[in-house]
Amino acid sequence: MPVPLAPYPTPPVPFTPPTPNAGAQSQLVCSGCRNLLMYPAGAPSVCCAVCSTVTTVPAPGTEMAQLVCGGCHTLLMYIRGATSVQCSCCHTVNLAMEGNQVAHVNCGNCRMLLMYQYGARSVKCAVCSFVTSVGESPGTDQKPSN
Repeated sequence: MPVPLAPYPTPPVPFTPPTPNAGAQSQLVCSGCRNLLMYPAGAPSVCCAVCSTVTTVPAPGTEMAQLVCGGCHTLLMYIRGATSVQCSCCHTVNLAMEGNQVAHVNCGNCRMLLMYQYGARSVKCAVCSFVTSVGESPGTDQKPSN
């Protein structure tokens, strides 16, 4: 009985890099299911293949920013300059702060870098619950709160 022979593999096709702007793609987050969507540059809107939600594409040149929802910890994307962002998953309204509206301090207990809004008198560490006073001498930190 003859043994069937496997065909020779086809030679690999040489890689040709895409030409700039030919078939350029952009990405955005689906406003329904929060999946990352890829779409051809210039499209006015994108229909999600997972949940069929139609997401409007921001105008070209629109600066986007991101924040993590305080309610469900989902990454949210929004147009820079917005003052608040409502999460489409848990409907929490999140305060959107610009970089110049926040400051940083190290936790007085665990040294974790903390971010707080300018004008705050203290900030509570999410890791160890220590309350660090802001704008005072380092020796005036509060004890951990329960």
